[in-house]
Amino acid sequence: MKKLNIGIYGFGTVGQGLYTVLQKSKTVDATLSAICVKHENKKRNLHLPLLTFDPNRILDNPEINVVAELIDDADEAYLLVKKALKKGKNVVSGNKKMLAAHLEEMIQLQKETGQSLLYDASACGSIPIIRNLEEYYDNDLLKSITGILNGSSNYILTQIFREGKDYATALKEAQELGFAESNPDADVQGYDALYKLVIITAHAFGPVIPAEKVFRFGIDQITNFDVRFAKEKNLKIKLVAKVTKTGKDEITLFVAPEFVNKENYIFNVEDEYNGVVIEGEFYDKQFMFGKGAGAYPTGSAVLSDITAISHQYKYEYKKRKYFALPRFTNRLSLTVYLRYHQEEDLALFDFDEIYENYKGRENRYVIGKICLEKLVKINNEIEKRQLFLAVFNE
Repeated sequence: MKKLNIGIYGFGTVGQGLYTVLQKSKTVDATLSAICVKHENKKRNLHLPLLTFDPNRILDNPEINVVAELIDDADEAYLLVKKALKKGKNVVSGNKKMLAAHLEEMIQLQKETGQSLLYDASACGSIPIIRNLEEYYDNDLLKSITGILNGSSNYILTQIFREGKDYATALKEAQELGFAESNPDADVQGYDALYKLVIITAHAFGPVIPAEKVFRFGIDQITNFDVRFAKEKNLKIKLVAKVTKTGKDEITLFVAPEFVNKENYIFNVEDEYNGVVIEGEFYDKQFMFGKGAGAYPTGSAVLSDITAISHQYKYEYKKRKYFALPRFTNRLSLTVYLRYHQEEDLALFDFDEIYENYKGRENRYVIGKICLEKLVKINNEIEKRQLFLAVFNE
């Protein structure tokens, strides 16, 4: 087992969680040498010798061989991780936005430097999805991965459906409990789940898909009307991220609210928990469940990556190495519920077929078939409108 000397960037929720679990863990032979933070005047319950405000104190220290990058700023995280790898340090990262944007480069950097970059904590909190995809599902038999990948939005939807709260009240409560940021857009608009889906897809099927090519719609426009519609049909709405094989050589991805029934594995995934359903050719469906938000669950996931580094573990990216990479496509037909107010909003959507059309005094909705390719083209425009869209599970 390799002796580790750790430098941490960031001392927010995850950084503090890692610090705590490191003190209590006996599973890894590690010394914490430095914690780099940005704001000098912020009060912290830390021994002063550990604290630094200079990033180079970690980068230039030859004794530090593992860097834990746990900051919010994706651009800054990219520079730190890149420099650390080039300086011969192994890295653990929780920054899913940075990884989704630069994963191709990071894979190449690991080859060039011989160092390891692990990031299981970036994808599903405490669920070890990436290492399982690398080791257990290291074959060409996967059909789809479907999951609740964002604990904050799931907590909000749980409060709406189980407790009968409206969206604004549920969001405020999630912020007060620390599950959602003061600016919650990344969570409730589906960006966080999208970045995680891009990372998961690379390990499940091989290719790194640019996030901007993937359809993404969040829960921030959900109303009591949409909730009532779902409840009348004994359904719940979950923010779902999905990658699926649409043909032998093609995959498609999307993030959107989805109606789920009681038979669906993720129906009972509540509060800040995540749930992932892995479907394969010969083993049908398998389900992974765990906390997707919070200091200790995520801090424990980071510690698991650090422990793996002590055993010289590296991702092998086996799907890229041993199999032909599938093509990305948005040619997939979805059954969609669209609640809108203005006819001009409906006119944006070029439905191939409409099954149901309702017009009330305050709300209107249609249910119909539409190609994902069409939704991608209007993605930016529909987010500006007061409408809500949800996919039917098929």
